[in-house]
Amino acid sequence: MALEGAVLPLRETQYICPMHPEIAAKEPGDCPICGMALEPRSVQLDAAPDPELISMRHRLWLGGTLALPLLFIAMSELIPGEPLQQIASVRLWTWIQLVLAAPIVLWGGWPFFERGWRSVVSRNLNMFTLIALGTGVAFIYSLVATAVPHIFPAAFRSTTGDVPVYFEAAGVIIVLVILGQVMELRARARTGHALRALMDLAPAIARIVQEDGSENEIALDAVKVGDRLRVRPGEKVPVDGVIVEGASAIDESMMTGESLPVEKTQNDAVTGGTMNESGAFIMRAEHVGAETLLFRIVQMVGDAQRSRAPIQRTADRVAAIFVPAVLAVAVATAIAWGVFGPAPSLGYAMVNAVAVLIIACPCALGLATPMSIMVGIGRGAQAGVLIRDAEALELFEKVDTLVIDKTGTLTEGKPQVAAIEVLADHQENEILRMAAGLERASEHPLARAIMEAAAVQALDISEAREFRAEIGRGVTGMVDGIEVNLGNAHLFSEQNIDTSELEELAAPHRAMGRTVMFVALNGAAAGLIAVEDKIKESSYDAMRRLQADGVRVVMLSGDNRATANSVAAALGIDEVEAEVLPAQKLEAVQRLRAEGRIVAMAGDGVNDAPALAAAHIGIAMGTGTDVAIEAAAITLLRGDLGGIARARQLSRAVMRNIRQNLFFAFAYNFLGIPIAAGVLFPPFALLLNPMIASVAMSLSSVSVISNALRLRAARL
Repeated sequence: MALEGAVLPLRETQYICPMHPEIAAKEPGDCPICGMALEPRSVQLDAAPDPELISMRHRLWLGGTLALPLLFIAMSELIPGEPLQQIASVRLWTWIQLVLAAPIVLWGGWPFFERGWRSVVSRNLNMFTLIALGTGVAFIYSLVATAVPHIFPAAFRSTTGDVPVYFEAAGVIIVLVILGQVMELRARARTGHALRALMDLAPAIARIVQEDGSENEIALDAVKVGDRLRVRPGEKVPVDGVIVEGASAIDESMMTGESLPVEKTQNDAVTGGTMNESGAFIMRAEHVGAETLLFRIVQMVGDAQRSRAPIQRTADRVAAIFVPAVLAVAVATAIAWGVFGPAPSLGYAMVNAVAVLIIACPCALGLATPMSIMVGIGRGAQAGVLIRDAEALELFEKVDTLVIDKTGTLTEGKPQVAAIEVLADHQENEILRMAAGLERASEHPLARAIMEAAAVQALDISEAREFRAEIGRGVTGMVDGIEVNLGNAHLFSEQNIDTSELEELAAPHRAMGRTVMFVALNGAAAGLIAVEDKIKESSYDAMRRLQADGVRVVMLSGDNRATANSVAAALGIDEVEAEVLPAQKLEAVQRLRAEGRIVAMAGDGVNDAPALAAAHIGIAMGTGTDVAIEAAAITLLRGDLGGIARARQLSRAVMRNIRQNLFFAFAYNFLGIPIAAGVLFPPFALLLNPMIASVAMSLSSVSVISNALRLRAARL
């Protein structure tokens, strides 16, 4: 059951333009640049009907009802025997046309005239400028011709001496434009499908467990951090938290794409929106409201959908000169037909100028890029690839170098103690207990591995004092009055501790790809702890696919060179830089960029954040730290490198779709404007009726949106 009628608590509601995301307002209205109605940045869970769509439908029903008899009267002269002219005079039928056309144009088309006028006042000429000018000229001309026909010179009169009117052109064009708007608004609404699918994961209620053991159902937005919540089999996890009682298998496929349920037990984290498959459990809420992963994902996807790709600048530059150029072409068309056209030359001049204005509406050009971006980023979210902005999506297909961290990125990030080696006069449990006391307060994956091993041995772990972390080297401190050093050879070198015996013991472990940590007690080497972090199964296939795609892969690791080389060899990675500090990872990325490479950096830890930010595109594992995710342009929810290959496929599909849309928009105008101006009249006696021009204009916009919507079915 979805949380009906609620708006995600992401931020104060803003209204932005679908074509110009930089335009934002606190209230609904129209974009001052293109005139389109502003849309709420936050998508509502219940997908309430769009008020603009409702308004346009009402105008369409009235306009369509009146346009049919209007068109029939206007075309009646083509009916054999001219039956309408036998019933009443031409002048009476002209007045009837005026009565039918006035509501269509003045009420149905009022939003277009309003937006067109604002575009002139603000000097942001747009598609509504052309629509308002074209239909307005046709209607006013026909109105004057009906009311005072005697003021028109011979050049405006037909061979029968009448002044032709174009009420049907103005009215039908307005109806067709409204129809196009309805189709466009409905199609645009479908671009939010991916976001709503994500938001539908949120349950409507949570079951809170009170201190006395009683349980009550409360609204999701009433849950507070620290609340104890019961989740029964078949229910969705309400918020992010930790299991405190019970165990279960959680289906996380809707968030990560992982098909198999994940076993969860006490102290394991659970994510709001995932499905509890089997057992019942009690969880403690740790992130609620806008702080949950689900809402953060929705916010990230929503912001990305509204961002602008660099390729949009091409369309923007064209649009900046397009409308003035169309106005110039329309004026030139009117002059050419007025001077050289057949009788009634000025009538032809007006009709063809209107056709130019209508068919040249730049809506398709403006929608070509943002519609593809919106649909593509939504499709990526469904595939577990979160893209922060459109620029990253566009650039990703050009990436030629991937810099990649080892631990948690290529490997599972769940290291386990594989072996403990000790020197003379020391015991394995002693070494493990001292290391665990030192790592007790640390959240590092290696620290967790040591703590888990100590827990298995049921060791009594003491609190460390004078704890100090040496970034990229290890940790030091006092445990039970003994000075303990735990880290790599760099740390021991700085402490002037001899590691020669430990190096001999470490060699075979490193050859197996294990990470080795030396332990010293009171300044003397005492032993080592070898930790094993298995390579992710997905990493093998991902490396093959990326290398086959021509991507240069460089592995960076703070681990020992032998360990790093072992992992690289297993994955077929030729370039390895080991024993690097966070600052050196940053330098490596900057060096590759200086060589002219388009660099993507993939990592999952706090130490990867500087390099992620420095790369052209930072890629964070969704299983990694918040700092890494915040610094990255792309987040892989599943935490596997197969997402990089999926992201490249998505980038290529979206950019191909954008280029198709832009080609279509440019080609449509390149062919349509000359035809509307009358270039086919001299050789073939063919003219483009303004009503046909209106149909073509509406279909061009809908075609662009429909092409963008194909991305929803893209195979990644």
